[in-house]
Amino acid sequence: MDSAAAPQRQSPHLRIHCVNVYVRNQDRSLRFFVDQLGFSVAFDTRVQSGDRWVGVAPPDGAAILSLIAPKTNSEQYKLIGRATQIVFVTEDVTAKFREWSKRGVRFQTPPRLKRIRYQLQPAQTSVAAAAGKSTQSVAAGRTTMLLGEETPIWGGIVARFRDIDGNSFSLVSFDELTHAMEAQRRAVAAKQEAERRAAHEIEIAKHVQSRLFPQTLPLLNTLEYAGACIQARKVGGDYYDFLDLGHGRFGFVIADISGKGIAAALLMANLQANLRSLCTISQQEPNHLMCSVNRLFCENTSDGAFATLFFGEYNDASRLLRYANCGHLPALILCRDGSVTRLGATATVLGIFRKWECEVGECQLKPGEILALYTDGITESFDAAGDEFGESRLVDSLRRHREPSPGVALNNIVDEVLQFSPQEQHDDITLILAKCR
Repeated sequence: MDSAAAPQRQSPHLRIHCVNVYVRNQDRSLRFFVDQLGFSVAFDTRVQSGDRWVGVAPPDGAAILSLIAPKTNSEQYKLIGRATQIVFVTEDVTAKFREWSKRGVRFQTPPRLKRIRYQLQPAQTSVAAAAGKSTQSVAAGRTTMLLGEETPIWGGIVARFRDIDGNSFSLVSFDELTHAMEAQRRAVAAKQEAERRAAHEIEIAKHVQSRLFPQTLPLLNTLEYAGACIQARKVGGDYYDFLDLGHGRFGFVIADISGKGIAAALLMANLQANLRSLCTISQQEPNHLMCSVNRLFCENTSDGAFATLFFGEYNDASRLLRYANCGHLPALILCRDGSVTRLGATATVLGIFRKWECEVGECQLKPGEILALYTDGITESFDAAGDEFGESRLVDSLRRHREPSPGVALNNIVDEVLQFSPQEQHDDITLILAKCR
């Protein structure tokens, strides 16, 4: 057992769920709290007994009033129209008094100053009535709180009002409570502003990252292709690219960066920048190119960061595909007879080992064959029973959608994955399809 976690289990979070208010008509009372006091409906349902259960909450939602309509011959019915002992705290009683008065709320007393005094006594805790005369024992303790015109330790403004059933409530603001509420309000406002800024920055990051994916598709004579990435979060770590390598050569890239969210997105941008810059300035063989990419990735990232990547160099004239699979899932080639060829790993992942070697594989594509590159967001998507989509379902989907264009087939396959796993997406889904003309 983790001893550090024990205190959390011994002291679980606790909050008040609801306080009962007895009313004659729930609908009429509901309108009073919602329309006149500005509360919101917390719940309105039927319990197992068939009774209606209605709850309203103040704007901050910190507590709930349960509006109960008891039977006329019950003891609870006798409590309707009496003092509820429920106190609403606000920063400005006068402002709330004016607001609610305009809405037709009946106040018994206008706002007035009350003094509150604390005394330490070895006795039970008592709560005195507003006049300071009678008391009622509520719990064992050493503190007695007296309400009345005593020597002021701290003060507050108090007003009392009734609902449509004559139930009375107190509306108060205390100096210390007001200051605490204002501090809490400022803290909440600061948190909301920080969350707003973070969300805005994430939207900017999402827009920037979307521009890192291919914006144009170089035209090829012997190959038609398409790619897509559906991110599980606003930004993600999957990467795909189409590169014009010159001299009739074309590059396919698909990669999966370790981690999620912003950190993975930054690594993705770093990897993309390294790969594009090296492809632009060099005419290296795929294995030498990948070695250069790995060296830069190691230099620019922290320990433990890595990426799986598939790089394919396609010759538009000869239809020859030369590839380096750096720890990525095997690319699939769907042959014309329905069989499948897998292009497995030729090297380990990028970013972990500075001394790193890579082999190059070759494959001749034939007219009608389909090349599929994908990330584990497709194969590891799971249904309600926990079964994964898997490679076999992907192959079956490729066979079903081999006739349409790669763009149409890609959309159909992604739709099948999302329908198979309709719950919240847990990983980025990236797919490239290329069909040999």
